[in-house]
Amino acid sequence: MKIMDSGFTAQCARLSLILAAVLLLSSCSRLGWGVLLWYMDEPAVPSGAILPVYIKSNIDQVWVVGIPDMYWKSEERGYKVEIPLWQLELVGSRKKAEKWARDFAELSNLYAENLQDGLPIRDSAENSARRVYRLRAGEIVKILAPAEGSPPISATGEPLEGEWYKVLTESGTIGYCFSYRLRLFDHYSGEFAVQPAGAADTADPYLELVFSKTWSPEIYDTMINNKRINLDDLSRRWRFDPGRETGLAQLFLPQLERTFSYTEIRPEGFQTWRFEGTTLMINLRTETSLMVQFNEAGGARRSFMFTALTEDVGHYITQETTRRGSLYRAIYNQGPIFTSNNYGTINFLSNQRFTWTGYSLLVPHIISAEAADRGAVSMDLYLSDSMSERYNGAFSLRFTGAAEPVRFLYVIDAQGFRLEHIPASSLDEITVFRRANSPTVLYFFKDSTPPNLSEG
Repeated sequence: MKIMDSGFTAQCARLSLILAAVLLLSSCSRLGWGVLLWYMDEPAVPSGAILPVYIKSNIDQVWVVGIPDMYWKSEERGYKVEIPLWQLELVGSRKKAEKWARDFAELSNLYAENLQDGLPIRDSAENSARRVYRLRAGEIVKILAPAEGSPPISATGEPLEGEWYKVLTESGTIGYCFSYRLRLFDHYSGEFAVQPAGAADTADPYLELVFSKTWSPEIYDTMINNKRINLDDLSRRWRFDPGRETGLAQLFLPQLERTFSYTEIRPEGFQTWRFEGTTLMINLRTETSLMVQFNEAGGARRSFMFTALTEDVGHYITQETTRRGSLYRAIYNQGPIFTSNNYGTINFLSNQRFTWTGYSLLVPHIISAEAADRGAVSMDLYLSDSMSERYNGAFSLRFTGAAEPVRFLYVIDAQGFRLEHIPASSLDEITVFRRANSPTVLYFFKDSTPPNLSEG
């Protein structure tokens, strides 16, 4: 180790004296004037008070400020105190601070209590903006200013009542919050009954699990596991949303939509919670299974099961759309124009639509008299195991003008393909499980001038 020479030691001593002098000067001179954003409890200084600012410490994240005599008891006057940086707005000159305080005066004592656990604070006054903080139930925020922004939309499609505010939390986060779930009040002195720091650590982990997942109806899980996906149902994204951020729990199911406006969520037993102000209850059966119950207007109790899928619903929609596209391309690539001696010409188009002319022999017992000569093809049907041994697949033709689709089994071969009509009695929802008792079979050739063969 090298030993410092005496010259270097003297230089360090002089530097220490200079630093000490600077600190002494700082304790007497002011950085400027600031306006208190969040009230002080001891001494009791209200929001909006103008204070002289002497020191800013970025290391300790504090201001050193003077407190006017009017806020001290007589024997305590003249002391300077440290306050967190977030608690005060440094403005500059006293004149600027006085103007800033006048502009702030109308809101200086306005605070708000959060009524909904998990209410978000966002980085701009829009419900789609990035969340910067999540409020606990009962947590207090300081209202800083009104803000322009579009109100969130309720489940009924109507905007929620309230307005956007720029707010400050007691931890120093500044952002924007919509007031629908805030209770605004004036505060001048005294402590708040704020939920103590660290209370979030005692939050119900099972309820947090409910909030962390997307809950889809149990039938989605059945469809995915059985590989029999009804894309019409899946694409509607039926779900249960507990409404952590809005206080509006929403249930979306076929022929059923309900919205429950609640004040808080209370435990009702092991992994069971009640939504206060409603008849809604939920029970977490497993990490991926949730039961939802509520009373109808007549008092009848209804229960529904929901599941947390391993992938987002959009993943399965994409997967099923790809499967259907592959089946359609196999037909399209074989033709795309197919002609029958008796049943006309079908032209499969690249956008999964079709035209069909000359099908009059199939009207009205198979094709409706109201049907046009065009429509859309949907590869929306599945085959039972026994049927898949005999057929390549099945599809629905949705004729323009017709109320119901016409469904066919099909078999592709080297010359064209064979269609066989599927009556409703052969379907179990979207699965073809048997042939018709007296099946109607149509054969189409991929050549525009088919040979003169008899058809069944």
